[in-house]
Amino acid sequence: MRRLKRNYLSLAALASVFAVLLGSPLGSSKRVAASGSRFLSTSATVTVFATGLNNPRGLKFGPDGNLYVAEGGTGGSNSTAGPPPICVQVPAPVGPYTGSATGGRISKIDQNGIRTTVLDNLPSSQTNAALGSLISGVADVAFIGDTLYALLAGAGCSHGVPSLPNGIVRINSNGTFTLIADLSAFQQANPVANPEPDDFEPDGTWYSMVAVRGDLYAVEPNHGEVDKITTGGQITRVVDISASQGHIVPTAITYKGNFFVGNLGTFPIVPGSQQIRKLTPSGQHKTWATGLTTVLGLAFDNRDRLYALESMTNPGFPGPGQLGSGKVVRIDPSGAQTVIASGLSFPTGMTFGPDGALYVSNFGLGAPPGAGQIVRIELPHLPNALAAEETTRQAPSTTTVQQPASQQAFVITGQPIQQSGGENSTAPDDVTMQQVAAKKLSEDLDMASVCVTVSDARGVLTGTVNSAVAKAKAEKLVKAVRGVKSIDNKIVVSGR
Repeated sequence: MRRLKRNYLSLAALASVFAVLLGSPLGSSKRVAASGSRFLSTSATVTVFATGLNNPRGLKFGPDGNLYVAEGGTGGSNSTAGPPPICVQVPAPVGPYTGSATGGRISKIDQNGIRTTVLDNLPSSQTNAALGSLISGVADVAFIGDTLYALLAGAGCSHGVPSLPNGIVRINSNGTFTLIADLSAFQQANPVANPEPDDFEPDGTWYSMVAVRGDLYAVEPNHGEVDKITTGGQITRVVDISASQGHIVPTAITYKGNFFVGNLGTFPIVPGSQQIRKLTPSGQHKTWATGLTTVLGLAFDNRDRLYALESMTNPGFPGPGQLGSGKVVRIDPSGAQTVIASGLSFPTGMTFGPDGALYVSNFGLGAPPGAGQIVRIELPHLPNALAAEETTRQAPSTTTVQQPASQQAFVITGQPIQQSGGENSTAPDDVTMQQVAAKKLSEDLDMASVCVTVSDARGVLTGTVNSAVAKAKAEKLVKAVRGVKSIDNKIVVSGR
C-alpha cells in the first residue's frame, strides 16, 4: 500500500479511540454493535456477526458452510535491519519492519458466530512505530475443492521474517501448512516496469486472492501486479498494471467472466478518485467504474451487480477521523452506484455468504488484538434493482449524494429500518414518492434492472431494459405516482 515519505502517518491515536469504543461490552447479544460503532444503513440490516479477531482481512466461505477469515495477527519484534542489515529493508518511514514467524492466524466462524482457530503459527509483521505499527500477516484465503489456501503478506526478510517468504501456503488437514509458491522470490526476479522508489516493498504487500478454475490469482498493490499461481507452485504474471497506470495501488480482486480489480489509491485520500479496472485473463485491462474511494473489497451478487467495499471515505489520511467512514457501494450493470451501507470502521475484506448476505471484516486496520469484527449485511430482498430508501450515485460521480434527514437511521440491534410515509400521505415528499415509484417498478419483472430516484418532485430513471416499449412503460409507471411532476428517462435499451 502507498505510504508517504514526507508525511509521517501515525495511527497511534487510534489506540485510545479503540480503547473507548471497546471498553463498553457488546451486551448480551453479539448482534448489537459496540458503543461508538453504530452502522448507518440505507437499505440493509447490518449486525455484528463475530468478534475477537486480530486485524481481520480477506474472508471466504468454505465447502463446509463455515466462514474462514485471514488475520493480519499481532505483529512481532524481530528485526533484520542490523547493523548490518541482513537484507534490503523497506525505506523509512514505513520501514524498517519488525516481525515474527508466528502471530498470523486463520479463524473459522460457524453459523452462530463462534470463532475457532484453524492455524495460528503463520507470520505477522508491523511497520515502523512512526507509522503506527500497522500489521500485515495472512492477507486472504481461498478454497480449491476442499483445500484451503492462504496468501501471506507479513512474511519475508524485509518484514523481519527471514525464515519464510511471502507466498501462498496450503493448509493441511493435520494443522500444518506447506509453502507452495514463493512470491517474494518471484517479485525480486521479475520486477515491474514502474515501481515507486520511495514506497518500495522488496517482499511485496500482497492483499487479495481469488480461485478460478483450479488456479489462484493474487493482487500485489505495492508493485502493482496480478499474478496467476497454480497449485503446483508455478507463478506467471497476468498483468503489470504499473506499466501503463503507474503507482495506482490495485488492491481488491474478484472474478465474473473477467477479473475486476479495485484501487486503494495513494494517500492523502481524495474521495471519489479511485476506480475499478476490468481485466481479461490474457492481461488486457481498462477502466470499468470510477468515482470510488479506497476500494479494499469486491464481490458480485447473482444478478451481476458488483459491490465495492470503501474502507475510508473522508479526505486526508488514515486515523481517528476515518472511524465510521467505511461504506459498501453497489454498482449496477448500468453503472449507477448505490450506497448500500455506511458507518463501517476500517473494513478490509468482503464476501457473499450462502445466505445471500454480505460478510465484511471490520476494524481490520490499526485496531488492538481482539478488536476485529465480522459484520453481516442483510440486503433487501426486492426484485427491483433499487430499494426505495437507498442513496444512488451516478458514476462517475466524485461525490456521495447525502441522504435526506428523513431517511437517516442507525441499525444497532439487527432490526429492519422502518421508514415513514406512503402513497396515502397528504403531502408526499421526495422520499415517499421514490418509495412508491420503486415499489411500482419492483412489481414488473421487465423493470428488474431499473433504478429510480426522486429529487424536487423530478423522477430520474436509470438502468437497462430490453425494449423501447419497456422504457416507455417505466416512465409511465413513475409518472403516475402522485406528486411526481416530471421525468428524466435515462434508461438504456440493451436490445438483449
